[in-house]
Amino acid sequence: MSADLVKESSEPEFADRIDAKILRLLHRNGRLTNAELADMVAVSPATCHRRTQALIKQGYLTGFRALVAPEKVDRGTLVMVGVVLDRSTPESFAAFETAIADLSFVLDCHLVAGDFDYFLKIRVSDMAAFNSIHASRIIALPGVRQTRTFFVMKEVVDNRPLDF
Repeated sequence: MSADLVKESSEPEFADRIDAKILRLLHRNGRLTNAELADMVAVSPATCHRRTQALIKQGYLTGFRALVAPEKVDRGTLVMVGVVLDRSTPESFAAFETAIADLSFVLDCHLVAGDFDYFLKIRVSDMAAFNSIHASRIIALPGVRQTRTFFVMKEVVDNRPLDF
């Protein structure tokens, strides 16, 4: 399969190039005003607002939020945790996922293939804080048989905008 065919099949489908440009611009800077956005895509503010609302309604835009500098709010230590469950059953996965959803210190939780069942992304103030939550909360989650912890030494690329 040629690279051109792969690229074409992975391109998202939008109503037109204006919707695609609105989405790209908002993805890179969610603070753009409607007037700024309309000017950048060369449509009226009313048309831009209508199109943006349609992108929200269609599920292309799922929310807007500010990115906070973790070290400014005492969450400068990034930890990745690989989790292995004791059983690979739908019930054990469901119990784990229900419990992990209630832990506010878990930023991301992904079911993965390979040596681990899940990868967790956690931000804490320091190693001692992580040690405390690991001992009291993470290993106590339903079905957890093993964890492997990776302390991030340097964040080379984090939260890069999607390339589409």
